[in-house]
Amino acid sequence: MARLPRLVVPEHPHHLVQRGNNGQQIFLNDEDHREWLRLLGEAAATHGTAVHAYALLGDHYRLLVTPKDGQSLSATMQSLGRRYVSGFNRRHGRTGTLWEGRFRGGLIEARQHFLSCMRFIELCPVLAGVAAQASEFPWSSAAHHLGHRRDPLVTDHPLYWALGNTPFERQAAYRALLEQGLSAADISALEHSARQGWPLGSTEFLKDLRAQTDRPLTPRPRGRPRRAALAGGVAASGDDN
Repeated sequence: MARLPRLVVPEHPHHLVQRGNNGQQIFLNDEDHREWLRLLGEAAATHGTAVHAYALLGDHYRLLVTPKDGQSLSATMQSLGRRYVSGFNRRHGRTGTLWEGRFRGGLIEARQHFLSCMRFIELCPVLAGVAAQASEFPWSSAAHHLGHRRDPLVTDHPLYWALGNTPFERQAAYRALLEQGLSAADISALEHSARQGWPLGSTEFLKDLRAQTDRPLTPRPRGRPRRAALAGGVAASGDDN
């Protein structure tokens, strides 16, 4: 089956993930982390992509971003990917591909899922067992949102600002959300959306998207159609007019 085109909608947040080829590590030392962040900042500024959250996790990374227009996201990620691999190969004396494939990502409805997605990304180091607390992990945006440092790469989303009227109020409210954690269902939904490329949102949100694109927004049912459906639904409706 042909691969679906990536769904990118300007001015909406997107949850992205990209993994190393065959599970290999894509960050081997601090220099790799710093260089990736530098290149992301340059590419995002050049191509108009706002970065809201990130986490660099050894064999993969996660991002929460909002593209300015229909080309911003692909241009940002292509620039980042090419430049990072070139430098990584040079630094570590290797050749060839680094990525498992193209980056994956899912559009999310901000009102329902933005803060959950941001928390998931910044909790990933804790979930992976590489940090005791999100604020302790040096290669994510958590410390920025908790007030431990100012990260120039991060553009705070209006929904984060709505957590409080002052920086202290916002940081305290977000800290409480992180401590609350996420349900397994929330994590599964966010993972599935990013991995499969399906938008994550309410029925109304998907309805609005259908008015903007011809691309399928939900998976088709698996298996052969039911006999009633093949017969035009007559048996189910009881009406042959």
